[in-house]
Amino acid sequence: MISGIGSGVGKTTVATGLMAALRKSGMRVGSAKVGPDFIDPSYHSVATGRPGRSLDAWLAGEDLLAPMAASAAEGADVLIVEGVMGMFDGSGQPEVDGSTADVARRLDAPVILVVDVWTMSSSVAAVVHGFRSLDPRVEVAGVILNRVAGEGHATLCREALDPLGIPVLGAIPQDDDLTWRERHLGLVPVAEQRDEVRAAVERIGAAMSAHCDLAALARIARSASPLATDELPSARRVGAARIALASGPSFSFVYPENLALFEQAGAEMVRFDPLVEKSLPEGCDALYAGGGFPEVFAGELAENRSLNDSVRDALRGGMVAWAECGGLLWLCETLDDTPMVGAIATKARMTDRLTIGYRSATTRVRSPLGPVGTTLRGHEFHRTVTEPAGDALEVDARFGSGRGGFASDTIFAGYLHQLLVAAPELAERFVLAAGAVAAKGAAAGSQVP
Repeated sequence: MISGIGSGVGKTTVATGLMAALRKSGMRVGSAKVGPDFIDPSYHSVATGRPGRSLDAWLAGEDLLAPMAASAAEGADVLIVEGVMGMFDGSGQPEVDGSTADVARRLDAPVILVVDVWTMSSSVAAVVHGFRSLDPRVEVAGVILNRVAGEGHATLCREALDPLGIPVLGAIPQDDDLTWRERHLGLVPVAEQRDEVRAAVERIGAAMSAHCDLAALARIARSASPLATDELPSARRVGAARIALASGPSFSFVYPENLALFEQAGAEMVRFDPLVEKSLPEGCDALYAGGGFPEVFAGELAENRSLNDSVRDALRGGMVAWAECGGLLWLCETLDDTPMVGAIATKARMTDRLTIGYRSATTRVRSPLGPVGTTLRGHEFHRTVTEPAGDALEVDARFGSGRGGFASDTIFAGYLHQLLVAAPELAERFVLAAGAVAAKGAAAGSQVP
């Protein structure tokens, strides 16, 4: 587990760099990220060549953390998990801790603590001592010093840490070339800058190889106790359907676990890029549009009127659709007055306010996700609003009461991002609804002379 003393100390840089360095040394590397993140796992996947996974105790439930980690580690020699925020910063929900420390404890995973020492030297000992002592159930097995000013600075930090008996496994020099590009919701997604990220991952991996003790890190990883786990819940095969999956730079926020469940339920996922394709993939019965940054590509999306018209006509004609956050914005009439698909009677606009947090909500109308009263668990992370906001969902009062989202017998669209590993029945229902469209089309076709 790669943890940190807080956000912005270099966890993603160190974790991704170690993944790249260990892979280059010949190891098969699995990866995961604590929390509901989409962007960091995409960076991990560039370093490992495998899908990056998410370990979120609130979205999936604490009992599924170990099976999810086992899934991420399948076929790998080592699993590296990047923590979230500071080591003890949790979900903020009274019934679920969800912190890096709690996940490490549940996985019995040794923790490597990343400390940004740019503004300290000997004081690093007090910081590390506090993190190691706060919860003795969590093993802080080593420290990586980040943003070191030079050899003298590194020596001062090492000497201060010597009495604690915690090994310093790396000292990464301050270097602006080891930083990532960011914007209003964090790191810029890999899908928008793939070549640039690949070059950066290679550069950062080389830095980790030069400044970290990879052999010691591998030994610490091997010291983790074996952990018996159950199998992850799977979806039942309920039918057959072709589902158009919005992909590319504008729609890259999709949990790979969700796609796997759709496929288990009988779906064929057909990727298409709304910035490029002029129509939906042929023969599709449903549309799945996850999150992303349509606000960044609004002009280009608007210019693709051929696709937008085909999507609007298909949804009005009964095609099944599930849209999350960015997908919702795309299906709106306008986004900051720029024309979008127009399948949902609402307008979206950017704001200065960040809406972030976990949500539990209940559906107020029937949708492809289930009947009235279906409970959904997810998270929101956006700087937009829709006007009107919709009233398909009733948010639990513990998470800020209110209504939002749009739904019908064939469409579900809202800001809620959902990780379906704890609710595979939602994937089954969506595929079943898509399959019903396919069956209806086949029956209509058989009546044509």
